[in-house]
Amino acid sequence: MNDFSDINHARRDLLIAGALSATAAAVPPLAAAQQAMPPNPDPITARYAIQVNGKTEHLSLDTRTTLLDALREHLHLTGTKKGCDHGQCGACTVIVDGRRINSCLTLAVMHEGAKVTTIEGLGNQDKLHPMQAAFIKHDGYQCGYCTPGQICSAVSALDEIKQGIPSHASADLNAKPLLSADELRERMSGNICRCGAYSNIIDAITEVAGRTA
Repeated sequence: MNDFSDINHARRDLLIAGALSATAAAVPPLAAAQQAMPPNPDPITARYAIQVNGKTEHLSLDTRTTLLDALREHLHLTGTKKGCDHGQCGACTVIVDGRRINSCLTLAVMHEGAKVTTIEGLGNQDKLHPMQAAFIKHDGYQCGYCTPGQICSAVSALDEIKQGIPSHASADLNAKPLLSADELRERMSGNICRCGAYSNIIDAITEVAGRTA
């Protein structure tokens, strides 16, 4: 009977050697890889002032800091929430110079001298903003995570209608937008509520709109 053990051992050694050679070719030596990586650049900081909720805040931050992170991490205004961090959910909505924006998509340094209003600046537990009170009355939230952005967006949406700014739901771009459920849904479409409290949110906004019309 023939003994193939030597052949099997040689074949196994050959396969192992081939695998090691392929790995060595695919992965550069650690020292070479470290040399190829560019060194981390020192952060560039800038000094600027932003008016947040009526108070002037003087900041000295990395120029890459988003407005959202400046508010939450440096000014400790944690009412504004970080959701997707890609501008898709609206949880980080704040009002800057009268316009609502996604604070995760803009750099804080871009808003030097701007007037920023967060949910904390709209009202507090002692004196609620009418929109905050309406959200409570109509149960316009469940988990509450998206609520600060929803409220800031709703306040701005009503202001847009007052100014006659049309939306994609406006039938006549030259006429004053109608205060309708379809109009409000379109204007609030950038604010996602994963709990699904949309109908209650529209009821809350409609009530506030009726008071201020």
